[in-house]
Amino acid sequence: MKPVPRHLTDRPFTTAEARSCGVGPSQLKGRRYRSLLRGVHVVAELPLTLVLWLRAALLVLPEDALASHVTALRLWGYDLRPLLPLHFSTNTASVSDRREVTLHRRRGRLRAYVRERIACTGPDRTFVDCAALRINLVELVQAAEHLVHHGHTTLTELRDYLDACHIDGVVRARRAFGHVREGVESPMETLVRLALVFARLPEPEPNPDVRDAVGQFVARCDLVYWEYRVIVEYDGAWHERSKKQRARDRTRREALERLGWTVIVVLEDDLPNKRAIVWRVYLALRDNGYDGPSPHFNAMWTRWFA
Repeated sequence: MKPVPRHLTDRPFTTAEARSCGVGPSQLKGRRYRSLLRGVHVVAELPLTLVLWLRAALLVLPEDALASHVTALRLWGYDLRPLLPLHFSTNTASVSDRREVTLHRRRGRLRAYVRERIACTGPDRTFVDCAALRINLVELVQAAEHLVHHGHTTLTELRDYLDACHIDGVVRARRAFGHVREGVESPMETLVRLALVFARLPEPEPNPDVRDAVGQFVARCDLVYWEYRVIVEYDGAWHERSKKQRARDRTRREALERLGWTVIVVLEDDLPNKRAIVWRVYLALRDNGYDGPSPHFNAMWTRWFA
């Protein structure tokens, strides 16, 4: 059995490349090789990472092609949709006939950024491109808050970009941007906050420091209603923590409660019934002086959260 050529062991390669190295079609169908795209292969033992897929696709795409839309968003650190199909953009008239790749033809000149040695669209352009896909408003806000939280853009930079550009998706992107906040540290915080806001409850502040009467730091809390002294905490890792960590969490929450705060803890197990989460928060707000309307769950709320 012929060994795998050394320079094919750590990267994707085309059928023509394999042939030039003495690896024929019958060998490529064997257990030592794997086909990623039609005409593009890797050795079977290589892990199928995002970068490996992207390098494979670039072998059969135009030279100017760069990762875009939800694929670029993955390179910026946020997974919003399944890995496939991979999204790329080009200024050429090329099309892709491979089901694993969606190639977008763009009129305006594309500015390339580099992530993981792969050319991709910038964070602001990526956000707008994602808005042009069938992605709902809540997911768009989650994506934007990820980009802001990790320092890939700022609210000011993103706002200025949205004001200046006129590409597909910008109208939906502007609508979503109205709900984007600084200081949000996880997509689940975004989800819980928007479930409250779109049920017409007041909007809490994300991740402020809570201090005691003399200014001593007590805790950094996910979502805070200062006026009503209600805190909403998402704790998806509760079941994974050790007894010692859980005891620290309990002590922290008891300290907040001694200062007069009502703490609502949302666990991962609570997420399937988001209406119940909203009602828990509403009742806590009402008990602490809120006299606004009770939650309202319209068709759009149901579509996004239920």
